[in-house]
Amino acid sequence: MRLPILVSFLVISSVEHAASQNAYIRLGQQAYIEGNFKAAITQLEKGRLIDSTNANALYMLGYSYYHSDNYAKSITAFTKEIALEPAEAHAYYYRARAQARLGTDSQIPADKEKYLLGAIIDFTKAISINPSDTKLTVFYQNRGIAYREYGLFRLQPTSKFFDRSRGQNALKASINDLQKVLEADRSRDDISSLIDLSKEKLASAVGHH
Repeated sequence: MRLPILVSFLVISSVEHAASQNAYIRLGQQAYIEGNFKAAITQLEKGRLIDSTNANALYMLGYSYYHSDNYAKSITAFTKEIALEPAEAHAYYYRARAQARLGTDSQIPADKEKYLLGAIIDFTKAISINPSDTKLTVFYQNRGIAYREYGLFRLQPTSKFFDRSRGQNALKASINDLQKVLEADRSRDDISSLIDLSKEKLASAVGHH
């Protein structure tokens, strides 16, 4: 009788210990749901020290960092989640958005190149993983904007990254993505304006031949 009793005790103890370990993640999830991202980060970081393979916690952490304007840490969290769940489209999407923000804001050309190109690659991955996602137009919209920023970056004549062909191709890709969004909803005047802006920049670039 001693062995079954011992096994039962160990199982109960293990469950209680796991529940204790996940307390930080539960608190982080509650703060995340409430939109208190600062508190969510505090709890989820503690939880991550105990359970580093909890993909859901890593997603919430990456999302919370993103909405706290800490894009570098958001990228790190989503990268770890993607390593655990490589088919999670929304992890690629938000990592792309974080990279796009860093790329747009960066004054260092090498970083701008890395982050903007990384954002485009991640948006593309998100689209390819889940092409029927209800947020697909949002994916295209954000990729279209990233393409435009990358195209303008590549068309700066004083930069060592200047490449007229790649810049023009990026602007064309921007227009194509944004047109997909407009085709899904013709009432989107904001998208029409973005398309006009990309077309204007492309016409200007072509005129420099």
